[in-house]
Formats: sequence, structure tokens, C-alpha cells
Amino acid sequence: MSNAAISVLVSAEKDPILQAIGKKVIARERISFDEGVQLFEKGSLSYVGALANWVREQMHGDKTYFNRNFHIEPTNVCVFSCAFCSYSRLYSNREEGWELSIEQMMHIVKSYDGKPVTEVHIVGGVHPKMTLSFFLELLRTIKAHRPDLHIKAFTPVELDYMFRKANVSVEEGMKMAHEAGLDSLPGGGAEIFHPEIRQKICADKVDAEGWLKIHQTAHELGMHSNATLLYGHIESYAHRIDHMERLRSLQDQTGGFNTFIPLKFRNQDNDMSNVPESSIVEDMKMYAVSRIYMDNFPHIKAYWPMLGRQNAQLTLSFGVNDIDGTIDDSTKIYSMAGSEEQNPSMSTADLVRLIQQVKRQPIERGTLYNEIRDYTNVDPSALELDPQLN
Repeated sequence: MSNAAISVLVSAEKDPILQAIGKKVIARERISFDEGVQLFEKGSLSYVGALANWVREQMHGDKTYFNRNFHIEPTNVCVFSCAFCSYSRLYSNREEGWELSIEQMMHIVKSYDGKPVTEVHIVGGVHPKMTLSFFLELLRTIKAHRPDLHIKAFTPVELDYMFRKANVSVEEGMKMAHEAGLDSLPGGGAEIFHPEIRQKICADKVDAEGWLKIHQTAHELGMHSNATLLYGHIESYAHRIDHMERLRSLQDQTGGFNTFIPLKFRNQDNDMSNVPESSIVEDMKMYAVSRIYMDNFPHIKAYWPMLGRQNAQLTLSFGVNDIDGTIDDSTKIYSMAGSEEQNPSMSTADLVRLIQQVKRQPIERGTLYNEIRDYTNVDPSALELDPQLN
């Protein structure tokens, strides 16, 4: 949408509050907490979506990023009992769980030898026997085998437990992990920061202050990280904005966040299965408000295995400029919760086709958003013939 077209749209908005917010967005002025809530409560999807798409195109044009990655989930056994989680199995009842050894995880890494993947993403449950020393050895072993592979690993929930059990400070623990080979942090474990909601859905794991401190420490060590928000359950719009405000404030201080990822609550096989899931309209509004509110976050990502491929395409018109990566059927966290993708795997050709179908520009990136290859004018059918890419 052109600058003239978005100006006309904003001027035509009848609600004076929404019109004023739109004018601030066009002027590149930061919107306030209350204005963020107003966008959720009063803004139509078409209005909020148009503003978010305009911001997206001002920042990135039609560029839409993806990366070539794979996941390792060391265990789904966990000492915590989050109400929304369909993935973990309590340590006291771990017969249904899995616990991978370093040798087993290295077998996964080695299965990608000779393939141009750029990132391994490692997250899982919090297992009391998988200690800081265990994971430091894993990091060193991966780096020794494949030094070029970017390791994005461990949520603050996992790290906080490791550090406390090892009796080291956050600063000491993060320095040890970084020196062992940890390159960046994923965004998981954030859920909703507000204590009113956190107490109800994940009371026993690291709180907002602890989560933010670990990311801040990572940034101070020169590492980057991502951030998430779990939406569409028992939280209010104010709780969402409170969460985003805390992230925005830390980003003002450190500049270390790469991307913000809204994560849709899925209600299958968990203790919150009575809570209905959000609608597609609500999903798109969440992405749109995120793009508008998170003005200092360079990227907004939609995690396609959670949303499904078609809905991920749709987000590209509502502020999103990243749809994650190839995944290669190696993550179970959302499929176990009833996500659209029960076998989450897409080849490079699949991702390029998906992005091209909605007239966007597919760009393969590294974890830190260095551009590796522009696929805008590449025929996905030709990619399917290349065993290196599929």
C-alpha cells in the first residue's frame, strides 16, 4: 500500500481514537500502552491489518524470510506442569516420554552432514538429569563436529533450572554456555509475563523478571535472541500489551532481539482443553498489532507448523515478514497440541512456492538475518530436482 493510500484510509476512519493512532503510525511515532489496547478492542481487522502491512512494507518491502534449520528436542520429560502444555510428561510419570543421549542427538546432527542447513534449534522439557554440564558437553560436541552450524538453543525456563541446579549465577551460566558454543537464544518460555496469568498457567517456572534477565544477559554477551507471546487462552488484551511493553522496553536498552513471534494457544490434550482456541480473525489481529506495537523489533515471525501453511501465508498481509524454516519434521511441540501441521516438514521448494503464491519475495536467511539467497525469480519446480535443497 502506498503512502497516499494509507493516508486516505486513516483519514477515512470515523473513530477519532483509531484515526489518531493511525496518524501516529504513519508518522513513525510510538503508540502507547492504552493505544495498543484500543487497537485490539476497537480496530477492525481491515484497518489494523492495513496499518501493519504498511509498516511491514516500509521496513522490508515484499521480502519474506525463511531459513534452513532442523530441530532437536532432547526430552519431553519435565519437572514443570504448565496448564497449556500438551508436550511434556512429568518426571514422575515419564514412561511416555523420551530422553535422548548426546550420542543420539549427535546422530541427528550428523544426518544433516553435507546439507546446507544453517541452524540447529534445540529446546525441550526440563529434565533433572540433563544438567548444565550435560548440555555444555553437547554444545562443544556439535561445534567440534560442525563449527559453521549456528546453535540456537534453550529457553530461559531450561537455562534458569540448569543454572540454579549448578549453583551458578545467570551471568556465569550464560558465559559458560556461550563459550561452549551457544550462539543465540530462541524465544520460548515467555508465555504471558503478567503475574496474574502466569500464576494460573505456569506458576512453577521462571517468572517474567527471570526470563528477561537471561535474555538481557545474552544480549550483553553479544548474543541475539527471539521473543514469543502465547496468546488466545485466558489472557486479556491488556495482558498482551503488558507483555509486549516489557519486551519493547528491554529492546530499547539492548537492541538484542531479532524477532517477535506470537504463538497461538492450542487446546488438545492439556489442562486447558476447555478453553476455546482463537479465531483466524483474532490470529491475524494479533500479528497486526504486534507489528505496529513492536516498533523496535526488526522482524515479526509466524511459526508455520503451529498455524498451518495457508494461515501462515495469510499473516504475510498482516505485518509478518518471516515464516520460520524448513523444520524437516523434527518438532513435536505443536503437533502434540493439535496444530494444523501434524507432520511439520517443508522443503526449500515448498517454502519458496508458498511465499511466491502471495506475491512476496522469498529470501533465505541465516539466524541473524544475513541474506543467503534471493529466490524471487527461482522456479520452485526446478528446486525440487535438487537433492541438496529437498
